Amino acid sequence: MEKMYSEGILSTVGNTPLIKLNKIFKDISFNLFAKLECFNPAGSIKDRAALCIIENALKSGKIKQGTTVIESSSGNMAIGMALACAYYKLNFICVVDPKISSQNLKILEIYGAKIEMVECQDITTGSFLQARLNRVKALLKKIKNSYWPCQYTNEHNPMAHYKTTMSELMNSLRKIDFLFCAVSTCGTLKGCIDYIKDNKMNTKIVAVDALGSVIFGGEKYKRLIPGHGAAIEPFFSKKGLKKMVDTCIRVSDLDCVVGCHRLLKEEALLVGGSSGGVIMAVEKMKDLITCDSNCVLIFPDRGERYIDTIYSKDWVKKHFDNVSIL
Repeated sequence: MEKMYSEGILSTVGNTPLIKLNKIFKDISFNLFAKLECFNPAGSIKDRAALCIIENALKSGKIKQGTTVIESSSGNMAIGMALACAYYKLNFICVVDPKISSQNLKILEIYGAKIEMVECQDITTGSFLQARLNRVKALLKKIKNSYWPCQYTNEHNPMAHYKTTMSELMNSLRKIDFLFCAVSTCGTLKGCIDYIKDNKMNTKIVAVDALGSVIFGGEKYKRLIPGHGAAIEPFFSKKGLKKMVDTCIRVSDLDCVVGCHRLLKEEALLVGGSSGGVIMAVEKMKDLITCDSNCVLIFPDRGERYIDTIYSKDWVKKHFDNVSIL
C-alpha cells in the first residue's frame, strides 16, 4: 500500500507546484508556466541546495555530532540552512550583514541559529559579501569541529537543481523552450544549464540579472532587492557558465517591485522580489518568443518576507519617486 504521508519535514523539500499563468499577459501566443518554490517548507528554492549540501556533508563525514555549521547569508539560504541544521540537531552560526530584513533575522533566531552581524563593508572590495566571508574564515579558525558549507562554491548547490528542479520540470512538461532564471550565486542557473546540456535539450536559457550586479558585467552599485544579483562575480559564473546563457535580461529594483504587484493583482501570487524581476524579463522579451513555446519561470521565494519593503506603500514611496503601484 502506498504511503500517504511524508517522513519528516525535510522530505517535503522539492516537488513544488508548476502552474500556468493565464492572466498576467493578454493575447500572448506562448505558454507561460511558473515553478513556485515558495512551497518548500522554509519558503524558498534555497531549501533544495541547503538540504543537498548538509546531507552530503553528513554522508561524507565532513559533518558529525557536535559540528558547528557556519555559513554566510542574509536571506533564503540562511533560512534553508537553519531548517536543515535544526532537524539534524547541528549548531548553526549565520553570518549576516545590516541589509538582512528584520523578519528573516527573527526566523533564523526562532530556528535556533546564532547570529554573527558584520557591521562594516570590506575595505578592499567595498562589499558586505566579502566582509561576511572574512568573518566566516575567522570563525572557522576559532571554533573547533566547525564546517563551512560555502554555498558559493559547493558543487552540491547546483547539483540539487540538476537532480530535482530540472527533473521535476521535465516530468511535468517534457518540452521546455525557454527557461527564465534569476541569478545570485548562480547555483540554480548552473544546475539547470548542466541538466539541459547533458540531456541535449534545445531550451534557451534566459538569465535575469539585477542592474547594479556584476555577474554579467556592468557597473556595480547599490541594490535594494536582496538575493538577486551580486557585488562580486560568483565562482560558478567564472567557469564558462555565461557562455552557455542565450540571453541576459537586466532588471531594475523598480522592475522587481512592479512585477511583484502585477503578479499579485493579476494572478493572486504573493512572491518575492526576484520573481517580480523574472516576470518583467518576460515583459521585455515577450515579442521575441515564438508561438506555442513552453516558457518556464522559476519563482524563488514567497512574498511574506517582503511585507515591509516591496509590499509596503511607505517603503515604495521612500525609494521610488512618483510611482503609484499600490
